[in-house]
Amino acid sequence: MPATLAALPCNPHKRGRPMAEARPNVHRRRLGSALRSLRTAAGLGMEEAADRLGLAGKPALSKIENGKQRVSGLGLTAFFEIYGVDSEETRTKIKVMASLAASGKRTNLLDEYKEVIQTDEFEDFLHLEGMASKAESYLTMVPGLLQTRDYAASVVEQSQQWPSKREIARFVDLRMARQAVLTRETPLSMSCVLDEAALRRVIGDPDVMRAQLQRLLDVTEEHAHVVIQVLPFGSGAHAGMNGPFRLLHFPVGPPVAVIETMTTSVYLEEDGDVGRYESALEYLRSQSLDGPASRRFIHELIKDYYA
Repeated sequence: MPATLAALPCNPHKRGRPMAEARPNVHRRRLGSALRSLRTAAGLGMEEAADRLGLAGKPALSKIENGKQRVSGLGLTAFFEIYGVDSEETRTKIKVMASLAASGKRTNLLDEYKEVIQTDEFEDFLHLEGMASKAESYLTMVPGLLQTRDYAASVVEQSQQWPSKREIARFVDLRMARQAVLTRETPLSMSCVLDEAALRRVIGDPDVMRAQLQRLLDVTEEHAHVVIQVLPFGSGAHAGMNGPFRLLHFPVGPPVAVIETMTTSVYLEEDGDVGRYESALEYLRSQSLDGPASRRFIHELIKDYYA
């Protein structure tokens, strides 16, 4: 007899009783989408699949496939058996996706700095950034992962989003703590197309800017996994004219495009949407200076701040 979710020790709920619903996040939605694809490939409708899995009907399976219900690694066994997934490679990929989706993978930053994490969307971003293996971006401001404390403090203060100096300081602390992803055991690979405007706009004062530009040179010299390409004004119109964006890549599954607004962050997961941002980034790279030329460009700018 194949295993069912109701029979597994990872599922303490009896059949027919509601399971705790989780707030969907990007990784849970991805896991749910992957399980939906496996079900479709097996030729099973939702009612039949739910019955064979021992779930309380179509709504219960719908929650899983829409990322609203957690599935543990043990619980995946039932899906593999019912859906006839024999490929060890496929099983491993799905297990990794489940691991990324697990609430236990929550970054410590969410607990340590919870008083300045104001939205679910920013919580999702911190989670995704911590889980990502590679980050690519087009930005018009020095990325937070490369900011000096003084530069970050000026940016955060002038954003007018924090009512007290204490909150400003705590949010800057969080931004500094996020930079640990670049020096962890398996560091985040980072590639950024940086608009020339980000390098010329004086944030703080000339001393702050000089130190920030030097930081960009230092980090790209010390870490081969961090690459900055400058998009000079002379490039004219370009593929990023609609605004900055990020692409986050993970050990399993396609990347996610992240677009930030003044009040929230938008996460695009559909292949067509993500593909357009991937193409835009390739065009931006082709219009930008390469790594060594970008370093020379920044070095020359630093001289201006000593003049």
